Amino acid sequence: MSFGEKILFFFSFLGAFNALILGVYFIFFTAKKHLSNYLLGALLVVLSIRIGKSVVYFFDSSLPRIYLQLGLTACLFIGPFLYFFIKSEARKIKSLPGLWLWQLVGWLVLIVVIGTIYPYEYFASLWWNYIIPLIYFQWGIYIVFSGFLLLPIVKRLFHKEELKTFEKWILTIYCGVLVLFASYVWAILNITKGSYIGAAVFFSLILYLVVFTLLYRRKTNDLSAFSVQKYAEKKQDDEEVKQIISKLTKVMTEKELFKNPNLKVSDLAKAINISSHQLSQILNESIDKNFTLFINEYRINEACKLLLINTNLTIEAVADEVGFNAKSTFFAAFKKMKGTTPSVYQQLNTPDL
Repeated sequence: MSFGEKILFFFSFLGAFNALILGVYFIFFTAKKHLSNYLLGALLVVLSIRIGKSVVYFFDSSLPRIYLQLGLTACLFIGPFLYFFIKSEARKIKSLPGLWLWQLVGWLVLIVVIGTIYPYEYFASLWWNYIIPLIYFQWGIYIVFSGFLLLPIVKRLFHKEELKTFEKWILTIYCGVLVLFASYVWAILNITKGSYIGAAVFFSLILYLVVFTLLYRRKTNDLSAFSVQKYAEKKQDDEEVKQIISKLTKVMTEKELFKNPNLKVSDLAKAINISSHQLSQILNESIDKNFTLFINEYRINEACKLLLINTNLTIEAVADEVGFNAKSTFFAAFKKMKGTTPSVYQQLNTPDL
């Protein structure tokens, strides 16, 4: 295996491994015990098995046929788990319907019976001519059904209406699986030589893009319709919200609470005599910001004033003065909000004397 092939193998297989870890996390360790999280975890697990098989087989065609059969078996569940995940979010379904369970059991029994009677190892031509096309046909049918569920979201997108974060989330997952499906179909039809590994590469790229986006946002509590529903069930009075926002602005500007590097949601909520939950709801719904972004905006605006008023202060001193624990955090927040570094901002906005 050449160096380039080793890099390709590492990158593509790492995507499958990370998907497996994420899948296990969503099933067993996520704090949000929603049905959709379990279904997303199951989807990631079967995807990781399918992708892992593809990667290993691409670089080692002598792989025992039982592993190929296992990968194709997992492929049979990608479509159902995708459809159930999207429907559970779109319709806010909290418990697994009996019909869904029977579908999963039915597909499992069917593929186990077929795999036992006609194992891939001895009936490869039967699998390639009939069973594999049927597996991909089933996957495609579920993708179509999932697409119908997303039509209202797509229509709003075309009308340039603002989508909720969880709607963007499920749309991203759907598009990722759709690209993966198209890549595999492209490879099976042998339209382009070497395209078989393309599905694994696409999957890794999509997975890392999603993960890095989540890490950048540092916020995941708005990725489910159930979180939105939780707030909707406790809708606050508009006049009361205005009064709370007014109090919030007052304590932030007059008391400069943002300068406290250890400031927490509970501290700010206590300062204006409301609960932490109520404050989080107002920040997310009425101000459209999470707590960290809300506080950092005050800190960065204050930092801009200090950079222009007192040019003798070091960047580290400014960061410390406005409430940042670390210089790196200050730099990242400043560049995100102002589009440049503190030093460049100071040079561009300080008049020549």
